[in-house]
Amino acid sequence: MGKNKKPKVKKKKKFKFGKRYIASHFFNREQSWLEFNSRVLNEARDSRTPLLERLRFLGIYSNNLDEFIMKRVGGLKGQLESEYSYISIDGKTPKEQLELIRAHILRDNDIQHDIYFNIIGELAENGVHLLDWTDLTDDEVDYCREYFKKNIFPILTPLSVDPGKPFPFISSLSTSFGLFVENPIVGGKVFSRVKIPDLVDRWITLDTSIAGSSRLVSTLDLIANNLDLLYPGMTILEVMPFRVTRNADLDHDDEDTEDLLELIEESINNRRLLEPIRIECLTDHSSEMLRYLMDEMDLSDEDLYIYEDTFDFASLFSIADLDLPHLKYKDWRPLTFPWFSYKNIFDTIKEEERLVHHPYENFQTSVERFIVEAAKDPSVLSIKMTLYRTGDNSQFIKSLIDAAENGKQVVCLIELKARFDEKRNIHWARKMEDAGVHVVYGIVGLKTHTKISMVVRREANGELLRYAHVASGNYNSKTARIYTDLGLFTTDVKITSEVNEVFNYLTGSSLKMDYDHLLVAPVNAKSKFLKKITEQIVKAQNGKKVRIVAKMNSLEDAVLIEALYAASKAGVEIILIVRGFCSLKPGVADLSENISVISVIGRFLEHSRIYFFSDGEGDWSGDYYIGSADWMHRNMHSRVEVIAPIESKKIKKQLKQILDIMIKDERSAWDLDSKGRYTQRSGEEKTGTHRKLMKSNLAALKKLEI
Repeated sequence: MGKNKKPKVKKKKKFKFGKRYIASHFFNREQSWLEFNSRVLNEARDSRTPLLERLRFLGIYSNNLDEFIMKRVGGLKGQLESEYSYISIDGKTPKEQLELIRAHILRDNDIQHDIYFNIIGELAENGVHLLDWTDLTDDEVDYCREYFKKNIFPILTPLSVDPGKPFPFISSLSTSFGLFVENPIVGGKVFSRVKIPDLVDRWITLDTSIAGSSRLVSTLDLIANNLDLLYPGMTILEVMPFRVTRNADLDHDDEDTEDLLELIEESINNRRLLEPIRIECLTDHSSEMLRYLMDEMDLSDEDLYIYEDTFDFASLFSIADLDLPHLKYKDWRPLTFPWFSYKNIFDTIKEEERLVHHPYENFQTSVERFIVEAAKDPSVLSIKMTLYRTGDNSQFIKSLIDAAENGKQVVCLIELKARFDEKRNIHWARKMEDAGVHVVYGIVGLKTHTKISMVVRREANGELLRYAHVASGNYNSKTARIYTDLGLFTTDVKITSEVNEVFNYLTGSSLKMDYDHLLVAPVNAKSKFLKKITEQIVKAQNGKKVRIVAKMNSLEDAVLIEALYAASKAGVEIILIVRGFCSLKPGVADLSENISVISVIGRFLEHSRIYFFSDGEGDWSGDYYIGSADWMHRNMHSRVEVIAPIESKKIKKQLKQILDIMIKDERSAWDLDSKGRYTQRSGEEKTGTHRKLMKSNLAALKKLEI
C-alpha cells in the first residue's frame, strides 16, 4: 500500500426515512411496476391478441424493462454504494428491493421465452419463418455470406485488447459479440469485441422467400457465422453475443447553475459513462468469457441475465411491421369531427368548449392544426406553449418558427430534463432560438410536465381573445397514434386567464399562489385534491351516497393514499383506474373496503388523467377534471402540472362514458386485490375499452353525417 493511502474503513450504512407511514398500508412501488409489465407481457401470451401484435408486445415488454433497469435499478444500486439509503414507503431497504426485482424479472424472462417459442411456431404456420442458422439451405448460406460482405462487413469494427489497446467502452443497450481469438503463429489468446451498429437491420429476408411465405434470419446469426471474414488468418476460439445496460439515474442538480442547457448537455455525456448494471447473454457459452466481461465491467452474478434464444426482443418490432394485415389489429384511422373539418379552428373553439380524445380523434386536424393556423393567421398576436416530448420532425416546432418569422410573439417552454429526450430537446431549443422564438427552460428545481398552449388573437370587434389547450399528453404526433390522451380547447376567461398566469409563472414573472379554477402543481394541486376528498368524506358522513373515480398512470403519493383510506372508512365509494404501478392497497378490512383498483392494458397505452368527485345527486353527477398529473409525490411537488375543471355538460357526458366503459371492461381490465395480485377479468367478451371507444366515436360521427 502506498504511503499516502489509508486503509478503507467500512462505514455503517445509514438509512433515511421520509415521514413515517404504516408500511403495511402500501405496496412496494418497484414490485407494482413489475406487475404492470407482467400484464404487458400477458398481451403477448393472450391468443385473442393478433399474432404480430403479440410479437410487438414482447418488444414493448423488453423496452419497458430496459428503461426500468436503467432508471430504477440504477438508482437503487447507487444507494447501495452511497453512505445513505432510503427506506421505501412499504419499509424495504434498497437491497431487499433489488432482490425482489431480480426474482420477478427471472420469473418473467422464463415466461417470455415460452411465449417467444410458441409465437415462432404460430408464425411458421402463417408463412413467416424465423430461422436458425442450422435451418438454412446451402444456397441460403451463400446468399447470407454475400449479403454480409456487401452490407455489413464494411461497417463493422473489431476491437481487440492488448497492451496497446485497453478494454473497449461498451455503450448502453448496444448488442456486441465478444470473441476469444488466437494468432496460430505466435499463439496467445486475446479478447476482441465487435459492436453491432444500431443502423443495421436486425432481420434479413432471404431471397428464397416466395409470395405468401417469408424466410428470415437474424443479423446476429448472420454475423456470428461470418466473423471469419473479420479475422482472416486468426483462429476464433469462442464467440458470445452480449448486451450491457448502464445506469441512467443521473440527477440534474440545477440549483446553482447559471446555464441550464449547458448543464443538461454535460449530464447527457456523464450518463453515457455511468457504470454498467446488467449484462445479458445466451446460455450456450462458457463461463470463461462471461467472467472476463463481468470482471472488466465490475459486474456481479446478481447483474447477470441469461436467455435461451435471444435477448434482442426489440428486433421483433421489424417482424411485427411486416405487411400481413390479417395478423394485426384492424386498421384504425383517427376521426375528424365536422367542427374541425369545415370551420376556422378559432371559430370552432369560440363556439363552444371542445374535448378531443386521441387516438380516437385525429391529432393533426385538431391539436396540430391549432398551432399551424395560429402561425399563419394574421389576427394572431402571440403563441405560447410547453414542449416535453415532441419527437422528430415536429410540426409544432416548424409552426412556432414560422410564427416568429411572421412577426408574432412566440414563447416556448421546452423541458430539457425530459429523460432520454434531452438531446432532441436541446436541438429544438437552439433551432427555435435561432429563428427568434423566446425559448425558456422552466423553473430551477422543477420539471415542467404540463401540456398547455395559448393563442392570443385579435377578433373582428377589435378585442383580444385568449384560446387555450390543456391536455394530458405530449405535443407529439407519433405518440398520439398509440397513447390515449385528452385535450380541452376553451376560450373561457376563467381558464384562459389562469393558463396565462401559469405561463408567467414558468417564465419567472409570477408568484401567483391563489388559482381559483386550475389545479397547478406544485402550487395548489395537492391541497385542492385533498380538499375534494375531504368534501366527499363530509358528504358521506351526512348520509349522502358519494363516489370518487380517478384515472391515472400511477398512484404513489402517501398523503393522497391515506386521504383515500379515510374516505373509504367514511363510506365513500372509490374506483381507481391505474394503468401502471399502484402503492395503494384496495379491499383491506377496516382500511380500504370501499376502494377498488383496475388496470386496463390493450392496443393503446392508457395515458389520460381524469378525476371525478360526485355531488351526491347521482352516480355521475359532480365535478370532473382532466390534466397532466398523476397522484405521485413527484407530480405534486417536483413538477409543474396543470389540471383543468370541466364545466361543459356535453364534455362531462363524454368523460362519464370513458370512465364507465373502462369500469365495465371484461376484456382488457385487471382487478388488483389486497395482496398485490392482479387478476384478468374472465368474461368471454372480445371487445374491450379501446374497441368500444372506436365504435362509439364512429357511431357519433355517422350520426352527425346523417
